[in-house]
Amino acid sequence: MSKTLTQNRGTTTGCVEFSALFQDPLLEEPPSTTAPGESRRRYSQLMTAAHTVCSACPVIEQCLYQAVVDHDVAGYLAGSTQRRRLEIRRRLAITVQPEDFDTLAGVTRRNRQVDHDEVVRLRNANPHESLESLAQRLGCSLSTVKRHLKRERNTAEVTFFRAQKPPTTEDVMAAFAAITRAASPTPRAA
Repeated sequence: MSKTLTQNRGTTTGCVEFSALFQDPLLEEPPSTTAPGESRRRYSQLMTAAHTVCSACPVIEQCLYQAVVDHDVAGYLAGSTQRRRLEIRRRLAITVQPEDFDTLAGVTRRNRQVDHDEVVRLRNANPHESLESLAQRLGCSLSTVKRHLKRERNTAEVTFFRAQKPPTTEDVMAAFAAITRAASPTPRAA
């Protein structure tokens, strides 16, 4: 990145100006604890850079609200990881239905279903294999694999029902602040 992350961006948001940063595969699929140290260090550097960009963004509240309430987006955005956005949804007792981009894009033929159990079985059998290679094995798109794995995670956890009325931006920001405070390390006395 030749530009500094903190320079005045005018009307362009940081995620657009630094799209290569936010579209890095490591931010969409964080490395596991068994990943090489170099991958984990690079992920940490990417997270720090993305956090710096998001912190200076004038639309972070609207971005976070949409990422929590309206769309389930992978990766780092609005100063939060996918895991933190899931935690915010849990606290607010809301669910977001996944969008079926495969059908809209014409990736899958009509009446051709990818077997959910097969996707889960392949992932469990090959936990270190990339999701993209699993998609190639199954003959489907990457988003299909992600959708099936997400559905599996959601069914394994406690299911919440959508609240009668959507949360306010203030509700989302309060939940985000609570999660951020809980996740940040507390200073230790010497």
